[in-house]
Amino acid sequence: MTATSSRIAAFALRRPKLVALLLGAVSATGFAPLHFWPLTLLALACWMALVARSPKGSRALGIGWAFGVGHFVVGLNWIATAFTYQAAMPAWLGWIAVVLLALFLAVYPALAAWGAWMMKPKADAHFAAPSYLLAFASLWALTEWLRSWIFTGFAWNPLGVIAVPHAAAPASWIGTYGMSAIVCLLAAVLILAWFHRRVAAATLFGSLLALWGAAFLSQMGSGVDTAVRSKGTQQVPITVVQPNVGQEDKWEGSKADANFAKLARLTTPQDDTPRLILWPEAAMPDYLEAGYPLPYYDRSPAAARARLVKLMNPDDVMLLGALKLELDKAGDVVGARNAVMTVHADGTLGPRYDKAHLVPYGEYLPMRPILSAIGLSRLAPGDIDFWPGPGARTLDLGGFGQAGLQICYEIIFSGQVVDRDHRPDFIFNPSNDAWFGSWGPPQHLAQARLRAIEEGLPVVRATPTGISAVIDADGRVLESLPMHKAGRIDTTLPPAHAPTLFARYGNILPVGFALLLLALAIAFRRRGR
Repeated sequence: MTATSSRIAAFALRRPKLVALLLGAVSATGFAPLHFWPLTLLALACWMALVARSPKGSRALGIGWAFGVGHFVVGLNWIATAFTYQAAMPAWLGWIAVVLLALFLAVYPALAAWGAWMMKPKADAHFAAPSYLLAFASLWALTEWLRSWIFTGFAWNPLGVIAVPHAAAPASWIGTYGMSAIVCLLAAVLILAWFHRRVAAATLFGSLLALWGAAFLSQMGSGVDTAVRSKGTQQVPITVVQPNVGQEDKWEGSKADANFAKLARLTTPQDDTPRLILWPEAAMPDYLEAGYPLPYYDRSPAAARARLVKLMNPDDVMLLGALKLELDKAGDVVGARNAVMTVHADGTLGPRYDKAHLVPYGEYLPMRPILSAIGLSRLAPGDIDFWPGPGARTLDLGGFGQAGLQICYEIIFSGQVVDRDHRPDFIFNPSNDAWFGSWGPPQHLAQARLRAIEEGLPVVRATPTGISAVIDADGRVLESLPMHKAGRIDTTLPPAHAPTLFARYGNILPVGFALLLLALAIAFRRRGR
């Protein structure tokens, strides 16, 4: 060890929480848009070594919590931008929200660190022991899975997403949280190599490489089978529209007609081929259904649908984000639904999907009586909260196939995006990333790509300001529109693969994989006694 490295190690032991905070911040650079994944692995390895040197469990818990704070503050910095669109709130409040959220989410890395420390052999010479490293990977995956559903869940930026697209093939078997465990195990390889445990490092790396190779070959074989089966079958033409309507203009009543004109210009047919038209989330400010109080209508539902029909060929079908109101028995509006509606070329409405995973503070205000009393409001305009839908649903679009729907950030919830009893042909993910800053949209896209790999289904994203994209069942972006640029994508839907292992069994597999790693850790620890 050099004099410089000795001084760094000494400083880390004197200020372990500060070092962990900085390592957490560095680890988040592996996410989009930076993609500095080698730094993520290095930061994880240093953090795992730092936790192992903790003299007691409470110190390990604190070091884990500090790492999590740095990790989430940097990775979720785009949330601060959302607050700049709410005139009633100062911009600096956005960064307070980011820090407060990070302080809470850091509990999960803290628990993983504490649990792994408990699995470490007592002798310092063994802090690179297999029991400790395997437990760390297992507990990170398990706590990340818990983060996805406790208190409705916030699954943004799972660690495994840094592997998209080239190294994410195992996600089709062990899902996102299993991929996160693999990322931790790759960091463990660095630790083993640093402490000259070459045989253990080579064995672990070889095992991970074999897993990736087997999953990649399976994915390639599925792709070949799909190509063979799809020969001669009818391809579904689609038109994806990105109008480049910013968040500051989206709900401005005086700009509604101009915004619709942008959508209309980009939707006009180029020939008479029947196509599936895909518009972004909340693309339509008009209410398309009858029966609401008259003050809510700027134009009649029939007139609103007629404007859409003028943009369509006789056999077109349109999926677009729109709002639905909920009335009480007295006919008063008491709630709303963030929905995707089907509009046929004759002006009739088809099946509808209601968003299930709502965004706190964006689509509803938690503890509304208290927060409203102190002047806080939703980040999105309106005083009426949205109500959640029942969950993943498949819509029958006739000749255009079966569509799975996930609105905006719903796509980040691994294992919850498809109705497994009615497997769709593709997933449509209309979204509004206009208030996600510069980091949010590419991170959102990366997580959508991971869903495609897991489920073996193509994913199509339509957003107002980007990034709209057509993603194949292997997670590759076939076509896309960049941020802050108006445009359209005219193409055909990529074919779906046969159901992957993950598509069949869901999060049972990553949780089972994590528990297997934990069982191996316990076995190694008992063997080392």
